[in-house]
Amino acid sequence: MNTPDLPPFWAVIPAAGIGSRMRADRPKQYLQLAGKSILEHTLHCFLDHPCLRGVVVSLAEDDPFWPSLDCAHDGRIHTAAGGAERADSVLNALLRLAELGAGEQDWVLVHDAARPNLAQSDLDLLLAELADDAIGGLLAVPARDTLKRVGSDGRVRETIDRSVIWQAYTPQMFRLGALHQALAEALVSDVAVTDEASAMEWAGQAPRLIEGRADNLKVTRPEDLHYLERLWRGRH
Repeated sequence: MNTPDLPPFWAVIPAAGIGSRMRADRPKQYLQLAGKSILEHTLHCFLDHPCLRGVVVSLAEDDPFWPSLDCAHDGRIHTAAGGAERADSVLNALLRLAELGAGEQDWVLVHDAARPNLAQSDLDLLLAELADDAIGGLLAVPARDTLKRVGSDGRVRETIDRSVIWQAYTPQMFRLGALHQALAEALVSDVAVTDEASAMEWAGQAPRLIEGRADNLKVTRPEDLHYLERLWRGRH
């Protein structure tokens, strides 16, 4: 049964990236963290949610790691072909959702494969705040540090007003039809979109920012993995 006042949703996890900055022998989403892969931890928060309709994971062609995961055999998880860029992977996942029966007005939450520390409270907050929103939005965190704009010579050109700057996190939550159209048109127009919100922005929409926890970090470098290992040890 669904949680009262929270809408049902589908989840998309683009997991076709290589993660070269981790300097590891496998894509970062398959690195081990507390006895499981990062990707398994990432999926866990969604699979435990009562409002979940299903998940699509976009994978690289001939991915040798995915079949070995226990969750690869979970009936709620489906796969799609990953693309050259994140937008391609997400677009393929949206097409797969349509094949599974998802409607254009269904909510889709796109979440980074390498964000394994999403709190259930943040997921519920996003769902609750955007349930009736006309556009959708994303989890984000206000900038905390002083920000500088630099020139090509590496010298400061100006200090940016951080009060209007937010860091974009995931999940990012939009209607399937609107997101599909925005991504498809951006790709056809050769517009570089770094996340789903930027595609919606390019389409003329203004996604809403929902403040989430700062520890919903994306594992990008080895020190990020070490931080999470220390953080999780402190919880147990």
